Amino acid sequence: MGWSTREIADLAGTTVNTVRHYHQVGLLERPERTSNGYKQYQVRHLVRLLKIRRLRDLGVPLDQIDEVAVDGDSSSEALRAIDSDLRVSVERLQRARAEIQAILHGATVTDVPAGFEDVGAGMSESDRSLVLIYSQLYSEDAMRDLRDMVEADKDEVSAALDALTPDADESVRQELAQRYAPTLAKLLKDYSWLSHPQGHVTKSAEVTEATVIESVKELYNSAQRDVIVRASIIAQDLLHRSNPQPESQEPTH
Repeated sequence: MGWSTREIADLAGTTVNTVRHYHQVGLLERPERTSNGYKQYQVRHLVRLLKIRRLRDLGVPLDQIDEVAVDGDSSSEALRAIDSDLRVSVERLQRARAEIQAILHGATVTDVPAGFEDVGAGMSESDRSLVLIYSQLYSEDAMRDLRDMVEADKDEVSAALDALTPDADESVRQELAQRYAPTLAKLLKDYSWLSHPQGHVTKSAEVTEATVIESVKELYNSAQRDVIVRASIIAQDLLHRSNPQPESQEPTH
């Protein structure tokens, strides 16, 4: 006896389209046809389908089915590699579940990169968007530093900068810049790579700089950008005064 495509698909617990796909990728040999042109699947086809389904349930990719389905060292090596991949997937899913539980209990937010879950709720929407962009530009070490900066940055100055409106007048901007500059100077001193990020970026220097500039322009209003620029200038002056360069000596004759 023999089975039609629909019948063997039903027996194997799969679909007709899946059986046809296995034919296309060479995993399942095509059956002979009867005189009237109908396919006639045999027991060997059913066994092969069941083996494929079993391996797929174990997470074996289609392109490794044949490698795993044979006996010997090659099969064991392939299975060890798949097991390693599955372990990574399980760890990722466990982290995702933990983060989702934290979100459900109101302890974190979703719009931050990995590592920022427990500090994201205290960040402004603009800051959260910026660190998401940073996660595509900076190395893991740099992102850990940025996370530490965010955790330490819980003073009134940061809150005032977040709340600054575009129509803030000159005196408000200058006063806030002067208050923000010492914090910025300390960051620049403690994390020297902020001034020279080479070695801490995952994209080219040109792409990184252009992306950061465009992101800041889009995410922060004109008054906030003005305060950041002013504070940066003051911070650089503070750093220069705290670390004065030695005066050059007159040449002796």
